[in-house]
Amino acid sequence: MALKATIYKADLSVADMDRGYYGDHNLTIARHPSETDERMMVRLLAFGLYADPALSFAKGLCVDDEPDLWQKDLTGAIERWIDVGQPDEKWIRKACGRADEVVVISFGRASDVWWNGVKDKVARLGNLTVWNLDSDIAPALAALTKRTMRLQCTVQDGQVWMTDGTETVVVEPKRLMGPQVG
Repeated sequence: MALKATIYKADLSVADMDRGYYGDHNLTIARHPSETDERMMVRLLAFGLYADPALSFAKGLCVDDEPDLWQKDLTGAIERWIDVGQPDEKWIRKACGRADEVVVISFGRASDVWWNGVKDKVARLGNLTVWNLDSDIAPALAALTKRTMRLQCTVQDGQVWMTDGTETVVVEPKRLMGPQVG
C-alpha cells in the first residue's frame, strides 16, 4: 500500500518591502512521504520570497514534469518555475525551456558540491536564478513546523524573517546566479 501525503495548513502573511508586495495566503501544503520537514519549509520560504496571488504549489516530487511551485498566467503559460533542492542540469534546462523565469533554491550540506558541478553547464541560461541557503537555515525553519501554522514572512533589503510569533528565523539567501528577487 502506497503512503499518502501528509497535509499541512499555513496562514502566511507576507510583507515584502523589496517588491512592495503585501498579502495573506491560506495555503495547503502536501508533504510527500519521502519529503522532510526541512524541504517542505524551504518550499514555504520560497512561496514567501516570490509570493503572488497566482503562485501555487505544484505536485513537485509526485510528478516528473512539475516544479515545487509555479506561477501561471491566465492562458496557462508558466511565468515562474521554482524548485528547491539540487536539481540536475538536464532538469534545469528543461525548466528554462518551459518557463519565462526559473528559480532554484538550494539548501543543505551538499549545496556547494552540487553548485560546483552544474554552474558551468547552466551559466548561459538567461532566465535562471539560483539561491543558496546557509546549512543551518533549513533545520531552523523545520523547527517552526506544525500541522497548522500561522506564520509571518517579512522581506527587506535581501533578508527574510520567518516567524510564528514565538520563534524567528532570519534568512539571508545568497544569490549564486541571476537577477535579484523581484
